[in-house]
Amino acid sequence: MYEESAATPERQNLAKVRKGQFEGMTDKLKEPEWAPDYGERKVHPTAGVTAVGARMPLVAFNVNLDTDNVEVAKKIAKVVRGSSGGFKYCKGIGLLLEDRNIAQVSMNMVNYEGTPLYRVFETIRFEAKRYGVGIIGSEVIGLTPAKALIDCAEYYLQIEEFDEKKQILENHLLG
Repeated sequence: MYEESAATPERQNLAKVRKGQFEGMTDKLKEPEWAPDYGERKVHPTAGVTAVGARMPLVAFNVNLDTDNVEVAKKIAKVVRGSSGGFKYCKGIGLLLEDRNIAQVSMNMVNYEGTPLYRVFETIRFEAKRYGVGIIGSEVIGLTPAKALIDCAEYYLQIEEFDEKKQILENHLLG
């Protein structure tokens, strides 16, 4: 079990659970702290193991920079990701989009309420400026909760006394 369903803090991060990959899992399961929550201490030869977690919806959020210098994106990713001392609910890497020849800060936001998208976006803007780099756009990959985007709209538009239940048509109609 991982994330919010983990029995211990060491198992909350799926990356830690998966460390060693399929090939190392047999040995890992022999370690006392990695005994499975359910079932036997063995890896199925073809199906492997299963990790089950409960968490908020993940938002795959990327910010594209106006540079091809991937090192800039990597430095910025290090600043924003939680494991490096950045935002607690942000997992990020810097990479190069070869088809567009631009650097990107690619992130998984595992709790968009604990770390809002606009906060990470503004930090990336601030950090990019240190390197003489700007932002050319951002993207959300796959589905995202409406609240993650509504929070951004409320922040950037500085809407006073905003009530998303009453002032967003769809929410109002749903009652």
